[in-house]
Amino acid sequence: MTNPEVAILMLSLFIVLVLCGFPVAFTLLAMGVGFGYYAYLDAGSIQTIADAFSNNIFYLLNQNTYSVMENDTLVAIPLFLFMGYVVERANIVNKLFYSLQMAARNLPGSMAIAALITCAVFSTASGIVGAVVTLMGLLAFPAMAKANYDKSFASGVICAGGTLGILIPPSIMLIVYAAIAELSPLRLYAAAMLPGLILAGSYIIYVIIRVMFNPSIAPKPRAEDVPPKRVIYWNLLTSFVPLTALIMLVLGSILGGLATPAEAAAMGALGGLVLAGLYRSLSWGMLKDSVYLTAKATAMVCWLFVGSWTFASVFSYLGGHEIIEHFILGFELAPWQFLVLVQLIIFLLGWPLEWSEILIIFVPIFLPMLDAFGVNPYFFAMLVALNLQTSFLTPPMAMSAYYLKGVLGSAIELMDIFKGIMPYLAIVISVMVLMYQFPGIALWLPDVLFGKYIP
Repeated sequence: MTNPEVAILMLSLFIVLVLCGFPVAFTLLAMGVGFGYYAYLDAGSIQTIADAFSNNIFYLLNQNTYSVMENDTLVAIPLFLFMGYVVERANIVNKLFYSLQMAARNLPGSMAIAALITCAVFSTASGIVGAVVTLMGLLAFPAMAKANYDKSFASGVICAGGTLGILIPPSIMLIVYAAIAELSPLRLYAAAMLPGLILAGSYIIYVIIRVMFNPSIAPKPRAEDVPPKRVIYWNLLTSFVPLTALIMLVLGSILGGLATPAEAAAMGALGGLVLAGLYRSLSWGMLKDSVYLTAKATAMVCWLFVGSWTFASVFSYLGGHEIIEHFILGFELAPWQFLVLVQLIIFLLGWPLEWSEILIIFVPIFLPMLDAFGVNPYFFAMLVALNLQTSFLTPPMAMSAYYLKGVLGSAIELMDIFKGIMPYLAIVISVMVLMYQFPGIALWLPDVLFGKYIP
């Protein structure tokens, strides 16, 4: 077996093991070390037991671990995670949802619109898809079911809205992408603003049009259930405004060049604690849980990076990247054909894998080819970011659907959830097509803020 063939075997075996349910981070690490030991092995130099452990894979593993720990960009991840967990436990979201549904009472599907906006705001604050879908499933779905909303329609709203935090800054996914592709997180945040707003706006427009044509799926609230306007305004002032202001402050400081993502994340974490205190939700138990969950999630992210960088280094050393690059370039594709092919591959990978595995393992395979096809790396990043939304919305492995089913149990069937999310999957793909036709959607704002990109 030649080294490139071993590399392809390595990649194929990884996919099989992940599909079998093995932990991704430690599977990457184990396979990287195992195949790396073979790749760097010099059998003739092994004379003693000590010589058997004198292999460059151990040096590579040590260096990758050190590189992850000292990466300035990745420092922002635990801080953003902590901010999200604090906000989640501060009882802000339920007040936010209630105030928004009352404010939107005159719009068709007011409760669904409120759920989408709440999901967008909360997901940008937390960046944790599972947490957003789970919490909104416990909060918004029972409220919509009580209001006689169609269950499939309601579940689709929650699942789609819960994924918006992947794209809309300050996104943890974009932080990870910046570290992998060695791009500016500031430009990535700026590039993601318009696509994120267009996607969220498209969801809301779809809800309004759908309810206008079929009002029975989302009945209007009864007059006796609507509080006085002063109560509505007060609820908006005390729920929507503080959290939105915190997010805007964090994002504005990054885009304005006043703070790095890590510094802004630290400010956001402090702001989350202040909000929790103002809402009288700050306690030692809540703080301890938030710190524990942050440490747990951060540790997994770190090991995921260590494992993936080790895996990718060995894969490249064996000639895996080279053979795939030569294979694709051999077709002599036009740039648009290359983009369509890559996005189709990522879309299919989204069935069995989550965004983190796709981003860390497979995207680096295609990054070296961007120059050959003349593709702007920030434009490519936005296509990938939009496409990764589909990994949570594509049956039969739509993770957002399983998150929702997990908290609702017998209250809804899985097929009903799948039925509800399909229109939103179509919307994501439509926005991708729109952005391909008009690249300025992704590139205009970063060029305005930071100057035209020069490779």
